[in-house]
Amino acid sequence: MENGFLLRSMMFVPGHNDKLLESASRSEADALILDLEDSVMPAHNKSIARTKIKEYINSGKLSRFSIFPRVNDRESGMLLKDVQELTIKGIDGFVYPKSKKPEDIYFFDKLLETIEYDKEFPIGTFKIVALMETTSAIMNAQAIAESSKRLVALAFGCEDYITDLQGIHDSNGTSLFGARFMIANAARAAGIIPIDTVHIKVHDLEDLERNLQIAKNMGFEGMLALSPKELPLIHQYFSPSDEEIIKAKEMLELAKEAQSEDKGVTVLKGRFVGSPFVLASKKIIEKHEKIKFKVYKNK
Repeated sequence: MENGFLLRSMMFVPGHNDKLLESASRSEADALILDLEDSVMPAHNKSIARTKIKEYINSGKLSRFSIFPRVNDRESGMLLKDVQELTIKGIDGFVYPKSKKPEDIYFFDKLLETIEYDKEFPIGTFKIVALMETTSAIMNAQAIAESSKRLVALAFGCEDYITDLQGIHDSNGTSLFGARFMIANAARAAGIIPIDTVHIKVHDLEDLERNLQIAKNMGFEGMLALSPKELPLIHQYFSPSDEEIIKAKEMLELAKEAQSEDKGVTVLKGRFVGSPFVLASKKIIEKHEKIKFKVYKNK
């Protein structure tokens, strides 16, 4: 929440697929990742995707979402074409795939800076979400998180990661725990948003809920999504509950009372009052207000 984006859900949408673009435009996702990479094949579909993304942006159909196209990687030969065509009004930033080291993000930052200067956008207009999907990325997580002021989030790509690791994506997800902890910690340390990996069993909402419980406990702020059917549960887990909001407001009132009595850490009305609890309560209320603003804006 530190950078102002509400990213409880970031839903992938193949940029060349009209049916899925239309469906996404009616969804409740916080952000759309309009894909130019893995889901857009064969390669000739990528130019179609760039054209369709521009059409949908210019039509205003996607104006209520945060928009982050996923560009092709640095070695693809298509990255420059992607960003030259899609650095337009209505695009918030880009998902940069296969981030391996901080130099990758620095390179992309400077590429965006050059294009912004050429197109007369304010420097820093276009933000970056780094997709962490290699073992190198996990080992360099903190350095990547601190590599650019454009970074608003680190997002985990589990399938490419587990392939690179030569591990097994077991049913309990234990092979992913270490990487998830490192991403969440690195993002929080840098003051940006940690976004958990996609849930590949799209139709198994019970398993999705189990993973959401884990992700919330780990400190994630949101999740990558593959289908609109996942969004209600994702938003439920990454939104403050009514009980959390009530308790947060009570804590802030107790903190005011403690301050008026020149007390620091104390117990008031049966509740322990201290700076960590006050800060957590403030973050809950800030997020609640941001969600309320989104609902109001979309009415």
